[in-house]
Amino acid sequence: MTILVGNDTKVLVQGATGREGRLHTAAMLRYGTKILAGVTPGRGGEIIENTVPVFNTVKQAVEKFPQLNSSIIFVPAPFASDAVYESIDSGLKLIVVITEHVPIHDSIRFTNYAYSKGVTIIGPNCPGIISPGLSKIGIMPGHIFSKGQVGMVSRSGTLTYEIAWILTRAGYGQSTAVGIGGDPIIGKDLLEIVEMFAEDGGTNSIVVIGEIGGDAEERLAGKIKHGNFKKPVVAFIAGRKAPPGKRMGHAGAIISMGTGTAASKIEAFKSAGVPVAELPSQIPELLQREFEEKKKENGP
Repeated sequence: MTILVGNDTKVLVQGATGREGRLHTAAMLRYGTKILAGVTPGRGGEIIENTVPVFNTVKQAVEKFPQLNSSIIFVPAPFASDAVYESIDSGLKLIVVITEHVPIHDSIRFTNYAYSKGVTIIGPNCPGIISPGLSKIGIMPGHIFSKGQVGMVSRSGTLTYEIAWILTRAGYGQSTAVGIGGDPIIGKDLLEIVEMFAEDGGTNSIVVIGEIGGDAEERLAGKIKHGNFKKPVVAFIAGRKAPPGKRMGHAGAIISMGTGTAASKIEAFKSAGVPVAELPSQIPELLQREFEEKKKENGP
């Protein structure tokens, strides 16, 4: 099993005729993602990659392909929120917003609207989702991922790729990898994705890739500490060497009121019994150690 995407995922690409939309539509099709249609206002009637029809509106695409259930958005930031609303109102249940620099008030409004409609938002400013060997809705290089049982959730795109490759080379395939994005306001967060993995029969362990800023990692650690997690969790926190008081990286990398530092996140995870790798290369060893410990605790 996987979470969020799999064999039954049928994808619409919004912003399909732009440079990034065309590039990644081609890459997703090569990977095996079932892309049924694209949308670019004013470009309806075109065909991209010889197989993907382009429509002027999401409504038109859904009327033609009612099996569509997911969207990936490459629409420029000033218009990205309109694209999200259009997909929500057309009945799509999973929306991956790749676009960066989306205004924070736009993100607040469309994530709340999606929640009220039971729609899952991943992003904005994210690399997307991949269930290796089945489907990817995103911009990640598919060849570095391998099919397996390690669930991955990350706030960082490039670290997702690096750690996936480390896991793959060590023989640890992935069930699903989710890049949730680094903006201060996003759809599904670390805790929500980890809870999905906890319930997924195809995931036997979880890797969490966090970074400085916000309190998502601390909240996740608190849930693990006081909950009943049976699956091993291993974490990595980026930004250990960030100079105090200096703005670093993502818009979400904001440290406030004593939370959000690498030290506070590492301490929270360790307090919850979650080992934190100092280097990405240490993750497979920690994962194996934790997996063996959990087997002892939970029994065969």
